[in-house]
Amino acid sequence: MFSEDARILVIDDEKEITEIVDAFLTTAGYDVAIENTAQSGIERAQSFKPHLILLDIMMPSMDGYEVCNRLKQSTVTADIPVVFLTGKDARDDQGRSFRAGCDLFVKKPFSCERLLDIVRIVLLSVSK
Repeated sequence: MFSEDARILVIDDEKEITEIVDAFLTTAGYDVAIENTAQSGIERAQSFKPHLILLDIMMPSMDGYEVCNRLKQSTVTADIPVVFLTGKDARDDQGRSFRAGCDLFVKKPFSCERLLDIVRIVLLSVSK
């Protein structure tokens, strides 16, 4: 069902990261939206209705755990897969990520090729 025409929302407070991921995924054919604050990311998820959300954990004002919790509580966004992209590595953080409702936990730094593979895998698993 999903292919390169899927919509992907990237939420990360680091503009350099969102710009790189946006450029790479757009080049791969995806429809990408980026947000650099937690609140704007939640709002964009409601209107853009992405097929996948790539979300940073460590953000000011509201962390990715809270963003994910809010997304999973909304009927509009509850079924959208969330992949955490983070510099955090501890097993406790991975467990907390899954308890918050994320589908995958990807450690930064990562290659764009690896991210593309992850995006394809997650979208393929959702389309089945």
